[in-house]
Amino acid sequence: MNIHEYQAQSILANYGVPVPSGIVVDSLKEAMTAVTELGGRQWVVKAQIHAGGRGKAGGVKLANSPAEVEEHVKRILGKKLVTHQTGPEGKIVKKVYITKAIDIKKEYYLGMVLDRTSEMPVMIASSEGGVEIEEVASSAPEKIIKVRIDPLIGFRSFHARKLGYGLKLPKEQMKDFSQFAAKLYKVYREKDANLIEINPLVLQENGKFIALDAKIGFDDNALIRHPEILAMRDPDEEDPAELEAGHYGLSYVKLNGNVGCMVNGAGLAMSTMDIIKHEGGEPANFLDVGGTATAETVAKGFQIILRDKNVKSIFVNIFGGIVRCDRIANGILEAIKTTKVKIPIVVRLDGTNAEKAAQILQNASLENIIPAFNLADGSQKAVKAAKGELS
Repeated sequence: MNIHEYQAQSILANYGVPVPSGIVVDSLKEAMTAVTELGGRQWVVKAQIHAGGRGKAGGVKLANSPAEVEEHVKRILGKKLVTHQTGPEGKIVKKVYITKAIDIKKEYYLGMVLDRTSEMPVMIASSEGGVEIEEVASSAPEKIIKVRIDPLIGFRSFHARKLGYGLKLPKEQMKDFSQFAAKLYKVYREKDANLIEINPLVLQENGKFIALDAKIGFDDNALIRHPEILAMRDPDEEDPAELEAGHYGLSYVKLNGNVGCMVNGAGLAMSTMDIIKHEGGEPANFLDVGGTATAETVAKGFQIILRDKNVKSIFVNIFGGIVRCDRIANGILEAIKTTKVKIPIVVRLDGTNAEKAAQILQNASLENIIPAFNLADGSQKAVKAAKGELS
């Protein structure tokens, strides 16, 4: 689960991480009141959406007067912001975050993420603050410093020294940087975060560090331990289909292709998408029905997939272990009855009750159900069906 910048800044502030003073607003009247409350002579107006690249898209503006704040709020609030992460459809800005401007001597990047290879959290730093870390990794990988942190010992001073030396920080800045990084790790660990990005981490003229911007993502499986985090969820920033799928125990992520996928198990789902790409197709979604699928949940999965008008075929790839193949077969028939599926459905069912499932589908005598004998055969047929090439 992701949260807005102003929410991330609030969490960091509670842990003693220095952040700019700011007020979130959703109207022009509130914005002008915020300027008065914050005081100062310069302010920054920031669009609040769950996407990076806001500055390049015109969603972050510096104001030198209350009149400029008013002008920027009018241009941003309620408007569609399109960034490289939102896609061409963009996102409507429903809130803006107004902060006091601060003096900037130098910008850095500091973040935390889970390194699945070493099975440890890794803290990442770079002297190239204000730039997407992916760009730095591509153009100047030598400017990225990483330290893996064994959770059994936690963050220690030697971790901070390695990062600080890599950033070429002078001795007088090391203590403040070390304290900042230690607090960041504490947030990551205690809040069950899976991503924290401070970009940019700003060194001020007074020699102190401050988190000018912040992004935090959380482990969905740990939210039961953090009702205060769950309360920050903004449904307007999430795909309605993904939210609905979650209510039915389905894991769904919309993609940009035309081959819909219904699979059980995350590993098989990833393999299915890979082989669709290998065959020259593009998966339209990730949909894992899980190990307790019923006819009802399978039917709901079809409904969600078919809301994407780009879907031209559906590949059902189920290996029956815990879930029985005949349940999936009945779910497919139920879906066709309730949603009037007219596009080709390529079905590969293997495992528990696979023969019974095949008999159920065969007896239904539906023209748009196409049997597949294995994974390769199914992916080839699904890709050809999406292109209108399957005879």
